[in-house]
Amino acid sequence: MSVANRNNPYEFDEFLQWRQTVNYYLDDPFCQKVVRQFAGAQWEAVHGELVRISEKASYRWRDFAEAIAWPEKRPYMMHFDGHNHRIDRIVRPRETEIMEQEIFSEGLFSDRTSPWLRLAKMYLIYQNGEACIACPLTCTEGLVALLEKYADTPETRHILEHTKEGIAGGFAIGAQYLSEIQGGSDVPANVLKAVRDGDAWRLYGTKFFCSATHADYAVVTAKPAGSETVALFVVPSWLPGNKEKEIRNGYRIDRIKWKMGTSELTTAEITFDGAEAYPVGPLDRGVANVVGIVLTYSRLTVGLSAAAFMARAVREARQYAQFRDAFGLKVGQFPMLEGQIRTIEHVSRRTIAATFKLYQEFLTLPGGLKGGLATDETEEAKRKRFDVRELIMLQKIAASWDCTDVIRTAMSIFGGHGVMEDFSSLPRLFRDSAINELWEGPRNVLLTQMHRDFQRASSWYTPSQFVRNILHGTAEKRISSLGAEMDELIAHPSLFTMDDKTMEVCRRWDTFCHELFHAYQDAALEEIER
Repeated sequence: MSVANRNNPYEFDEFLQWRQTVNYYLDDPFCQKVVRQFAGAQWEAVHGELVRISEKASYRWRDFAEAIAWPEKRPYMMHFDGHNHRIDRIVRPRETEIMEQEIFSEGLFSDRTSPWLRLAKMYLIYQNGEACIACPLTCTEGLVALLEKYADTPETRHILEHTKEGIAGGFAIGAQYLSEIQGGSDVPANVLKAVRDGDAWRLYGTKFFCSATHADYAVVTAKPAGSETVALFVVPSWLPGNKEKEIRNGYRIDRIKWKMGTSELTTAEITFDGAEAYPVGPLDRGVANVVGIVLTYSRLTVGLSAAAFMARAVREARQYAQFRDAFGLKVGQFPMLEGQIRTIEHVSRRTIAATFKLYQEFLTLPGGLKGGLATDETEEAKRKRFDVRELIMLQKIAASWDCTDVIRTAMSIFGGHGVMEDFSSLPRLFRDSAINELWEGPRNVLLTQMHRDFQRASSWYTPSQFVRNILHGTAEKRISSLGAEMDELIAHPSLFTMDDKTMEVCRRWDTFCHELFHAYQDAALEEIER
């Protein structure tokens, strides 16, 4: 029973002490179980490295991420120096620069870092939110993968070494500038022009959504003059010797976007006026290589970051429910609230399990990544590649959507404190998650793309066969039901006819895709729990 007290003695110190000392890896048995299963023979080495890096991610980098989230520390542009020279300097907090340098110095994309160690490290790092780290990491990963396949000139081989292994102890950062004001996700609608200038190429025009604009190099889509086909280029932000002088490579940063999430990361509008660029891959395969290589890594990261965001949100919500009193009980003793926690905990765990399982399938692709669907493969390999391509898109739409729901529920468990940004990191993670729903293709675009993919493949791979292939271990009744519904939905001739029947198919397709990927996640979780 509470009694009147003008000096209310209530404090949150018990909960805050737990939050201050919790270790993302060592205090998460489920995470350790997942890593142990998928790392296999590499488990001991991976485990030792995760113990080391978790000390940084859980404390030092966590504190940096919290510090840079304050509105007054958001990055801003300094377009000119005091002598009227155009410099387009992006001014960022010192904490951001230190954290960035330390994380990239881990050599995540180096040959000395195994894929499983890279994935698990990124999972721990992403528990701190985007923090001007997640986007640059995945963009760099995509750039490295692209150059490993196509670097064939001194310039592109130098960029590969700089981003992958580092030069003189310094690791370069990558970005990707694909979207234009008229197209958004419609990359073939790009109009940025690439002009041949002797042995070099130069870019002219504007890009409208350019994230990680502080990066050293960017993957840029452009159309060679006189062509309607999109090509792919790598553009250095500064030519040799010019970074220290703050002379950018033939482009200007017009402004930084004002967006609701990932606010620590600069997203800008850029005008190219003769930027020197290096073609990567065949000029007529730009879109295929963007989708097949660059966006693949970005979409995988959406799933991984969603898993990481959820893990932190659920962990903190459960602990708060064990701390907080209301109506004479710990709030976790109320069945309604405990039921909510169990629900989001289940969603979190199945997301984590499926993220690692899909990465395993991705790593075992015959011949690795290829731009577009390969034509010189066996039927089995062709189907495997198709499975992974569609699963990556399914994960992107389902995990990002579920993530905002999980974090919203977690915030509600804190009551009014849940939306106080100086009380909890959850509002920031919520806003970052909302950005992930849109990044690398909004839901409606990917749903439409997948429907077209399945129709095009139906002559050699029926939808029900796809369902059966991806749902190993799932009950036969569920496989048959999902397979039959998918056959019916894909049989609808087109999602581009504006009539009642098509609208109903669109609604069902949206719901179905979510349910299908949840079935995949459930199967992955069952494997872990067995």
